[in-house]
Amino acid sequence: MQSEKEQVALTSIFASAGLTIAKTVVGISTGSLAILSEAGHSLIDFGATVMTYAAVRISGKPADEEHHYGHGKVESVSALGETALLFLLSGVVIWEAVKRLIDHEPHAVVATVWAFGVIVVSIAVDFFRARALARTAKQTQSQALEADALHFSSDLWSSLAVLIGLVGVYFGLPWADSAAALLVAVLVCSAGWRLGRRTIETLTDTAPQGAAERIGAIAANVAGVVAVERIRAREVGDKTFVDLVVAVSRTLPLDRVSAIKLAVEAALREQMPGAEPIVTTDPVALNNETVLDRVMVIARNRALAVHHVTVYDLQNRLAISLDLEVDGKLSLHDAHALADGLESAIAADLGANVEIDTHIEPLQPHRAGGREAPPERVKAVELALSELAPHSRTIRDVHNVRVRETDEGEIVNFHCRVDPDLSVQSVHEKVDELERALKQRSPSIKRVIGHAEPTR
Repeated sequence: MQSEKEQVALTSIFASAGLTIAKTVVGISTGSLAILSEAGHSLIDFGATVMTYAAVRISGKPADEEHHYGHGKVESVSALGETALLFLLSGVVIWEAVKRLIDHEPHAVVATVWAFGVIVVSIAVDFFRARALARTAKQTQSQALEADALHFSSDLWSSLAVLIGLVGVYFGLPWADSAAALLVAVLVCSAGWRLGRRTIETLTDTAPQGAAERIGAIAANVAGVVAVERIRAREVGDKTFVDLVVAVSRTLPLDRVSAIKLAVEAALREQMPGAEPIVTTDPVALNNETVLDRVMVIARNRALAVHHVTVYDLQNRLAISLDLEVDGKLSLHDAHALADGLESAIAADLGANVEIDTHIEPLQPHRAGGREAPPERVKAVELALSELAPHSRTIRDVHNVRVRETDEGEIVNFHCRVDPDLSVQSVHEKVDELERALKQRSPSIKRVIGHAEPTR
């Protein structure tokens, strides 16, 4: 793509050089101000296309330590230089054309075949290179090539004006040449104004028209995005840099938030070619959050492990009880300070009149050493569970019993089957009863974990 941009710009350079030489020779030989103004226009076009070629080569360089956003704005600087040259040329032509029209002095203008021929060739060349430049500019999002395409499109109308002026001179209207030159200058000024306005908007980081609405619509359609809070966009060459802040539910886990962020970036890159998005997520509280959700979020933000959160809605206040797991090696003073901080944060979120009770318990180690108990010990525990299970009148078919020995005591895991229509609360209570009964029968057991399965 970069080589295509450079090739088109290089071709335009040779075309401008050829037209400049031809128009200058014919303009001097015929004395036509209109053709000379076109020669000056082509000379500036030649300089502009050289600038464009250099800008295209530089803008293709990747970002570096000094240019974090790449070198794309070099094309805008080039386009701004072209604009200045266009206004300079127009000023000179307007001055000379008005002077000739006011003075009413005859100027020897000869409408020769060469004069008509060079203008016709100029129209044909400008038509084909404007079309080639516009096509490549659209494909590569090149502002410098787009500026050149705009120039040469306007050159078509300028050349037509010169052609009409030559026709007027040919039929005995000597002022037609100056009038044509004046029209050329006005057309060049118009093209320069349009180009200059767009270039300045790019250099001042004006947001591309309609970009904010399009970016917002794309982001809002991504699952998990609650709202689009801020959008900032700017164009640098063929890239659109996007700074986007989206709101997500604060109850979501971090991996889910990260997935939403990546999904927004992918959607923008897919639907907006050349987009370079930076997405920031803002966790917000939603109206449908429960008290339990809010308590768990507060605990997670403080890196605390809580469970068994119970919420009671009393007549005039909320009552909350929860279990807080802390490092078992902490002193009670330090552990109580953690509990106090958690309770204060919950009260700040839910209201000062909320009643909070925290049960502090040691955090189970994430990884502890152990070994499999002997087969006879496993068999003994399995028999004990089989004897105790019928007392619950709910649990049956105790199986997959495992016993591990650790320095702190035995850990027992087992599976059992229960009626699939029972509630989770009922099943949990029955399994807890069996776990407590087993620990009472065998004090060497430190922990029992029962896994309930629905009966087939």
